[in-house]
Amino acid sequence: MGWKMIYLARRNPALRPEEFPQAWREHSALGAGCSNVRDKIRSVRQCARDLDNSARLAGASAGYDGVNLLELRDRQAADDIWNDEETLRIMRPDEPRVFSTWVRDFTLIAEASVLRDGEPTDCVVTAFLGLAPGLNQADLDRALAAAGPERWLADPALGATRRLVINRVDGTPPPGYDYALILEAWFPDPDTAIRAIDGVELPARLPRVVAACIDPARSVTLLTRVTHRRP
Repeated sequence: MGWKMIYLARRNPALRPEEFPQAWREHSALGAGCSNVRDKIRSVRQCARDLDNSARLAGASAGYDGVNLLELRDRQAADDIWNDEETLRIMRPDEPRVFSTWVRDFTLIAEASVLRDGEPTDCVVTAFLGLAPGLNQADLDRALAAAGPERWLADPALGATRRLVINRVDGTPPPGYDYALILEAWFPDPDTAIRAIDGVELPARLPRVVAACIDPARSVTLLTRVTHRRP
């Protein structure tokens, strides 16, 4: 178990899609120079949309440009970082150059549970999952408690992952980002991910008890590649 900040980012429209990863790396370098950021964030995985392969993956969205997976020191760090003087002075002014809006407007806080503890690769399929109408977080929590790791890994696609993590969203998401659960499915490479998912969109691959809580129409899946990591 651990805490994360997770971005579902769109680039500044002035950047071409292929320019976004480098602009994002430059932005991350500012954070690496902030002592308070280094103290609060244990690791960074910037995952840009795979421009070469996304169209081959069932259900993959082209509406977003990247996912950032930031492992935090603790839950309090997620709140403190938004008011950190150094972050506001150094990083925030650079955000509009890279992103479509302020980072806080597309960031979710989540508690992570690792279902398969393999090494992260450079290929991750990430699904941001919205709740079905009429359900709430308590309904999802009951479903998650009923579905142990073996039920997740029984699906052929999820069973083909090197690493599998579910992130339960905590607190109130930003407007337009009303997701309750974020799935990280790490594959050896894009071809393996595409073959494993085999035309069945990722929300349908969840254990049945969990899938019953999810609305695929309110969910977003991205095929990404890691373009920057720290450490």
